Amino acid sequence: MDNQKLLGTTIKNQSKEHILEKIQKYLHKPYAFFHIVSLNPENIMLAKTDQEFQNILSQGDIQLIDGVGVALGCAFLNIDRGERMTGADFMEIMLKNIKKEGLRVVLLGGQANLAKELADCYHRKYPEISFLGEEGFEDVRNPSKEEIDHIFEVIADYKPQIVFAAFGSPDQEKFFARHKREFAGIICMGVGGGFDFAAGKISRAPVLIRRMGLEWLYRLILQPWRWRRQIRLIQFMREVLKQKLKQ
Repeated sequence: MDNQKLLGTTIKNQSKEHILEKIQKYLHKPYAFFHIVSLNPENIMLAKTDQEFQNILSQGDIQLIDGVGVALGCAFLNIDRGERMTGADFMEIMLKNIKKEGLRVVLLGGQANLAKELADCYHRKYPEISFLGEEGFEDVRNPSKEEIDHIFEVIADYKPQIVFAAFGSPDQEKFFARHKREFAGIICMGVGGGFDFAAGKISRAPVLIRRMGLEWLYRLILQPWRWRRQIRLIQFMREVLKQKLKQ
């Protein structure tokens, strides 16, 4: 299994067809906690110094190869992996493929009222599915007991089959993993800025640019303050080269 590890994170070879089939089976017969995680260079680098986060990424029921850097890193190290899909894209793919009467989805977090606005938008787009939007935590790394109790009261009352959270990594993944018991029988996925994309708050790169794997550059041009985050991409490339040399 070591030859399937990218900088310490275990990589699973999961095709889109396999992923969607696995989700369909789970919805038909749910069991324990079910976690979808996204892998990008920033997450992989964070996980190198955070064992809890690395375990969460490695143990995810489904891994999305989100960043082009991860895809290239796997190819360079001869690691088998699934096709590249961003979390924002997969959220839409998932909803299109699993829409059915009675399905309930909770959208959690994002900017003020964004989850509620997106829930209304999605309900018009996918009328077969029921959507509920809830604001997240004022401080996601230190939520109050009242905030946590409210969220799980909503979960218990609404009984969703899917919960999408937009807290950002690694907070969204840790929140789900630390509350496995409360989320048992539910598909959980952190989408980072996916709500902003879905609601049209942030412009997506043109399709051609996305296919070329340059969406990160497009976002950097629109949001130059993200340059600090791109430093991790350089660090990631350096660490991948070091792993190759050790091999």
